[in-house]
This record gives sequence, C-alpha cells and structure tokens, in this order.
Amino acid sequence: MKKVGIVTIIDNNNYGNRLQCYALNKYCNSNIKNAEFLTLKNDSFSNQKRLYIFRVIRALLFNNKEKYDSHGKRREKFDAFEKNIKYYSKKVTCYSNLDLFDYLIVGSDQVWNPNYRRLRDLDLLANASPQKRIAYAASFGVSNIPTKLITEVAKKLKEFKAISVREDRGKEIVENLTGRKDVKILIDPTMLLTPDEWDKVAKKPEQLKNNKYILNYFLGNLSEERKAVIEKFAQENDCEIINILDKNSPFYECGPSEFLYLEKNAFLICTDSFHSSVFAILYSNPFLVFNREDDHANMNSRLETLLSKFKLENKKYNGKISNETLTCDYSEAYKILEKERKKADEFLKAALDIKDSENNE
Repeated sequence: MKKVGIVTIIDNNNYGNRLQCYALNKYCNSNIKNAEFLTLKNDSFSNQKRLYIFRVIRALLFNNKEKYDSHGKRREKFDAFEKNIKYYSKKVTCYSNLDLFDYLIVGSDQVWNPNYRRLRDLDLLANASPQKRIAYAASFGVSNIPTKLITEVAKKLKEFKAISVREDRGKEIVENLTGRKDVKILIDPTMLLTPDEWDKVAKKPEQLKNNKYILNYFLGNLSEERKAVIEKFAQENDCEIINILDKNSPFYECGPSEFLYLEKNAFLICTDSFHSSVFAILYSNPFLVFNREDDHANMNSRLETLLSKFKLENKKYNGKISNETLTCDYSEAYKILEKERKKADEFLKAALDIKDSENNE
C-alpha cells in the first residue's frame, strides 16, 4: 500500500483551514484504495499551541476570566474536531523523514501565500524527490508573489510531478513562473465531500436558542453602512444576527463542527469568506458575498473564481438585501460540482499512479 503524506497549514483557530484539512484526508482515505493518506503535523502546529498558551496567560494576568473561558472552550472544540483527522504519528519535520512517504501532497487553502510566510521549503516539498511532489488545489491567496521569491519558487515549482491550484490567478502565476502547461484548476477539498458526509461531523451549538438567524462571517472589516443594511433586513424578518468571529459573542466558543451546523441552518449567510461561501453552496443556503474592505482586498480573487465557476455571480452584494436574496437555485451549480469532483478524482489518481482497475480491486 502506498503511503501518502499531506502537507497543509495547521491552524487550530480557523474554521476553513480545519475543514479543508479534514476533507482532503477524509476524501482520499474513503475514495482512493491502495493508498494510505496521513496529514503531517509540522512546526505551525507547535506555534498554534504556543499562541494559545500565551492568550491564556494574558487573560489570567489581566484577570479576564470571561475571555479566558471563551478562548479555552473554543480551543477545546477545535481539539475535539482534530480527532477526526488521521495524522502521522511519528515526528516529521520540514527536513526529516519525508522519505518514509511514497508521495507528498501539499494543499489546499493558502499554502503558498507569501503574506503568511508560506512558500517555505516544506510548502514547496523541496526536501522530497521531484517524482513525489503533488499540489492539490494549492492557493497563493494573492495576485502576485514578491519579486525576491520568484527565482527560487519558479525552480521548485518546475520540479513538481503534478500541480493543481484553486484559483484562476494561481494558474497564471505558476504558468508565468514555470512555463508549465499542465496546471489544473480544481475545487477546494471541502467541496469533495457531500452534505451528508459533512453532517456526520456537524454539531448544534449549545448557545443556539433562536432557530431563525443570519450568520455573519467576516474575516475583514464590516463597515457601519453594511452592518446597518444587514441589521435592517434581520429586523424585517425577525432574525437574530450571529457574529461568530466576534470575541464578545457567546458563539465565539464554537468549533468547526458547530460552524457547519450554523452554515447549514442559517436563514441567510453574509460573508467575505471563501469557505463560508462554499458551505452555503453545499447546503443550498442563501448567501451574499461581500468584497473585502481592508488590506486583504486582493484576496477577493478566490471568491471571484468560486462564483464564476459555479455560475453564481448573482450572489455578490450590490448594496442591498431583499427577499430575492433568499432565492437560491443551485441546480446548475450542482451539475458543475459533479464534473469538478470527477476532475479532482482523476487528477489525484493520475498523480498517485493509481489505475482505475487497481482502485476497483
């Protein structure tokens, strides 16, 4: 049996990151036979633990028990979700033991985002043999990479056995750097799983008392003008507004499982998040996509690709919210999704040298 290592960002504070990590691991282990897929823990996992300890100490020093409890419960929910992911048990670092794997997959999420200090040797699988290196739906998360990185990144990307990216701009970046003509654009791992599969790890938040709510999930700033528009629509429809990333909200304690439940059952989802939009589509829920208003506006490209690919450009916020916003016909999107899942499956099997006859044994 082939052993495959998955290299990804491990962020125990980010819903989309944890869910895409689970999805790629789950999909591969469930659908590709004669291979064992194991997510590798790396130094970013240790950094997350140190950051969590720092937050706890700071909260205790300033005698802020409420904030300590909020961070602590949130961490517990994320830790509980981690148990769903099949990790490699032995110590693997950026520079050691990669030869234990027959193949290595880097992806997905923003594994090549230079603003997050990615594009390191680990993210480019530089310490593995070229024939082992595969990128699945890798994302740069930016429109351009720094000039100082171009030469080294180009050299390492040329050596990959197979590359797929998540956004149109990512494909352009790789092609311009390497001259490669074999770069595929594939769906995020979260879209490889069905709603029924996601329901198995979803969980109703204990805090949820009102079943009619608008879910606000904004990674960037939310202007007073936009906030007023959302609040007005909520009042007109007798909805509670849940701001899941507001540290003063009881819903801040939610983990990835609770996030899934809130996405599935929302009356409306207002977001500037890629993964929040993905789950709105998967769960056939009405949603509106807002452009980022802060320094991360250049990250809108991934949402542009998502809406364009699934013919859902009408989900962009145009300054108002009306009852028409609640109309959602995803029939065409689901036809496209089935084709995209097939493309992803074919890419992974070809990259891993798994023949259909072998996979059907």
